Amino acid sequence: MAEGDNKSANLLAQETAQLEEQLQGWGEVILAGDQFLRWEKPWFPGALMGTTTVLFVLIYYLDPSVLTGLSCSVMVLCLADYLVPTIAPRIFGSNKWTTEQQQRFHQICGNLVKTQRRVIGWCRRLFALKEEKPKMYFLSVISSLVAVAWIGQQVHNLFLTYLIVSFLLLLPGLSQHGIITKYCGMAKREIDKLLKQKEKKNE
Repeated sequence: MAEGDNKSANLLAQETAQLEEQLQGWGEVILAGDQFLRWEKPWFPGALMGTTTVLFVLIYYLDPSVLTGLSCSVMVLCLADYLVPTIAPRIFGSNKWTTEQQQRFHQICGNLVKTQRRVIGWCRRLFALKEEKPKMYFLSVISSLVAVAWIGQQVHNLFLTYLIVSFLLLLPGLSQHGIITKYCGMAKREIDKLLKQKEKKNE
């Protein structure tokens, strides 16, 4: 058991080191984005939501076709991939990195690797469910897709995308400041109260 854990830990460290090497040119931008996503300053959430809102309003106003939107998105990614590793060190000064910044960059890369592993694990479990319990797999997938299709029909596509993107961008900050834990705890307590009241009525 211990040997397996050591092997897994070594593999994780190796994958993290590889990702760090691949993202080295993006290091300064990743650290700056991390500060925004974790709300290290009180005005960061407002700036984050303001930028997201302006971007989606611009998309709504221009109303590009799917092909145009896809082409522009890929073009922006290509430009960023070319320009960021060249410009970022000059703006942020990568030679001025502190030990704390290097450790945070390592932690971010480790979290990305762990997230990738979780996604792969979920996919494997889904395929295993398909092989072991095809009926349950079929019902689960069809039910989920029907629910998503219904929601998409009720809510405007762009507005729904805006809500999803906003939630994902705010999620790290909500988690970092304990807001999710706080409200989940409140919801759990309320549910427990309702269950206890129901039990008392049944008695």
